[in-house]
Amino acid sequence: MDEGAHFNPAGKEHGAPEDENRHAGDLGNVIVGEDDSLSGPNSIIGRAVVVHADPDDLGKGGHELSKSTGNAGGRLACGIIGLQA
Repeated sequence: MDEGAHFNPAGKEHGAPEDENRHAGDLGNVIVGEDDSLSGPNSIIGRAVVVHADPDDLGKGGHELSKSTGNAGGRLACGIIGLQA
């Protein structure tokens, strides 16, 4: 499996999401908690990661979709978490 290079259509340097000079694909760090396991019934291996079109309101937006989807809009991209040897 080869994911390729960062999405960088403007030819900029790597940076943080809030930086003006950054790859378009620089989305920032995802923090994995101690309860995210690589094995057992709650393993994250084989699970999907989804990028939504809008910010997640974290269930606090008052919209009918807040408590189920965070009213985060449509799915822009997704992938499956796996291990590479």
